[in-house]
Amino acid sequence: MERVHYQQEQMLPELKDLVEKNLFTENEIRHIVKQRTAFETALVRRVAKKADFIRYISYEMDLETLRRKRVKRMDLPKGPATVSDYSFVRRQFHIFERALKRFKSDVGMWIQYIQLAKREGAKALVGRVTARAMQLHPNNPTFYILAASHELDNLSPSAARALLQRGIRANPESVDMWKEYVKMELGFIESLRRRWDVLGIKLDAEKARKGKEKEENDPSPMEDGLEGDVTYESPKMDVDVEDDMGTEGAEARQQIMEGAIVQSVILNAAQALPKIELFTALKTVISDYPSPVALQNTLLDTLFDALAKTLPRDPKGMEMRAHRHLKSSPTAVDFVDGLRAANEEMLAIIGENGEEPLLETYASFVEAWCERVDDHHLKMYLISSLQGLIQKTRKPEPLLAVHIMLLMRTGAAPAKVRRTAEKYTTKAPSSQRVWLARLAVEKEHGPETVEKLWAEARKAVSGSDEEVQDVWTWGLDREGDREAQKRQHEELLRESMQRRGVHEALLVNYVTVLAPDAPETGGKSDQDRWIHWAHSVRHMASRYLTTARVWETLFAQVAKEGTESDGKAAVLEQVYLQWREHDLVAATLGWAQWLAGQGRGGDAAAVVVEGQRRATSPDMSAELSRRWMVVLS
Repeated sequence: MERVHYQQEQMLPELKDLVEKNLFTENEIRHIVKQRTAFETALVRRVAKKADFIRYISYEMDLETLRRKRVKRMDLPKGPATVSDYSFVRRQFHIFERALKRFKSDVGMWIQYIQLAKREGAKALVGRVTARAMQLHPNNPTFYILAASHELDNLSPSAARALLQRGIRANPESVDMWKEYVKMELGFIESLRRRWDVLGIKLDAEKARKGKEKEENDPSPMEDGLEGDVTYESPKMDVDVEDDMGTEGAEARQQIMEGAIVQSVILNAAQALPKIELFTALKTVISDYPSPVALQNTLLDTLFDALAKTLPRDPKGMEMRAHRHLKSSPTAVDFVDGLRAANEEMLAIIGENGEEPLLETYASFVEAWCERVDDHHLKMYLISSLQGLIQKTRKPEPLLAVHIMLLMRTGAAPAKVRRTAEKYTTKAPSSQRVWLARLAVEKEHGPETVEKLWAEARKAVSGSDEEVQDVWTWGLDREGDREAQKRQHEELLRESMQRRGVHEALLVNYVTVLAPDAPETGGKSDQDRWIHWAHSVRHMASRYLTTARVWETLFAQVAKEGTESDGKAAVLEQVYLQWREHDLVAATLGWAQWLAGQGRGGDAAAVVVEGQRRATSPDMSAELSRRWMVVLS
């Protein structure tokens, strides 16, 4: 408690000053002392908690906010600063220091401390804290970025550059470090440009080149034999500054303004971190920064050239390089040339042996731009390019479905579209996307054969269960007669026994069509409905390969059906008994929660106890208890 008393003694001068200024009353001061004593007592515990420090800091921030509002409202005359003017902020700093001695590894707390110091204008403190943070966390890019930002705010670009370079050496794989470095250099160029505009320094590359040629061709004083002569040099005026700096200075300025430094950073970044995420981030920075158009285009060209050399066959990289030609809107005059250039660049990258990701990207490109443009000729140009690539590529499966759908959307002859779809399913008989495209064509132009074709598709497609589910569920009747829907589902369920994932997906759909018609619509009575549900539960359990997901879906479906009754509770209990065989914890919680919602808390508790008894491991029992407590709370 000695520490607490010491802290109380340190408060006296500031509290006295607050009372003398009438910013706080004596009752408020007593309350402040009481609150601070409670906080200090919590901090001197053997095992202090971070939350105690955070609450203490938040309390002091609120006090400082209140003090400033009262000072503004009372309009106190300005005079020399007294202890109460800065005591609350100083105490916040002091609490942060004490917290960071205990929680040195807490990055979030370091960042909060730096932000507080920056907000309060403590420039020297910001520098010291960021330096300590970088020393303790050399592999965290955030502190280098914060330190560089602080130096830039204080007009020290050289120090900011040094800090970012140091951070890059320690974290060469950090995209954020390279992004901030490029942003800093762009800001440096912009600041130079504005400063030189104010000073009247003009950049003229042609003038610098001619000056250099003149300097090389003119004889020097040594060559004229004037080495020993004493010459008089007239004083130069302000307009002669550029000439005084020499041709080399003018050339250097020209290169800086043309982005030579940023270009060097981009090339180094591409070499150190050859990842598409880096190029995406740098493109965003360069495009969004308010630089002159010429400089922006030069830097983007450098970035795309580096991307082409570093990741020549990356799908996202190919897309980025192509989209640089599409800056104008589809209605602009030069859009046609841009679209042609983008299309040809993508085709050149893909070549004859394009990998599947490249083909996927190109197919998405063609499909997207066919949707965006209105001109029919442009659409046919893109579709023709897609068709040409299909004929040239050895494995064109990613392109086939897109070609079929685009032909149908652009109004091609139905017979041609159907022939193309049939040809492509022969070329890629196991592709679910190609079959889905052909089924869509047949549904629109040949509905009389679509059922037979759907059955053929289900037998032909291959791949994982997740990939082929769309084909199996494609033709499910979702709006017809309920009994017809059930028969259709049951036929598919028998057919899908060998594919567990597909079987489960069909069962989840099957659950949604099990409910009989409500009594008010002329269907079964309420009692008959629950008898029907009970029969459906037994039927599913005995005939199909059910899973926990299926029973969970069925439980939710029954729970929302009809009104609460003994029949409904019996059906839900029956579902629960099946469900718990697959997932004891989820089933027990679902059934117990429903019982508790019906005011049957005793029965719910008994279900949980039974679940704990049936648990196959202590961890399962503990998980059930924890989640049940969450439900109760």
